[in-house]
This record gives sequence, C-alpha cells and structure tokens, in this order.
Amino acid sequence: MEDKIVVKDSNGTVLVEGDAVLLTKDLKVKGFNKDLKRGTLIKNIRLTDDPGAIEGRVEGSVLVIKTMYLKKK
Repeated sequence: MEDKIVVKDSNGTVLVEGDAVLLTKDLKVKGFNKDLKRGTLIKNIRLTDDPGAIEGRVEGSVLVIKTMYLKKK
C-alpha cells in the first residue's frame, strides 16, 4: 500500500497536482532577476516528496517554494 503525502497550504487547504496558488508574502529568490511579489499566481503546481514544498513555474523558471507562503486560489 502506498503512503500518500498530504500537502497543505498556509490555511490548511489540501493541495493537489495542477492546482493554482498565490503567494502570501514577498519572497527574495537567490539567482532570480527580481523578487516575487505577494499575490503572484503560480499555475499548474507539481508536488514534491517534501510535504512542505511544491514546484512551480514563475516567468519560465522552475522554483521550489515552501507551502507556508502559499494559499490555494
């Protein structure tokens, strides 16, 4: 039997592959040309092995973002 990892956003809402999420805080990203602003929409997320992080595309780059800074749209 598989153990499913449950990934939740900052409000406790369960996230699944393909969801769209919003940033709840401005974030500085190392190696990225500018900061990510609060309210930035990240579409079509992918879940990782870590229940505290997701992968998403922002301006053509794939970033791993902690779920504590996200809320489901």
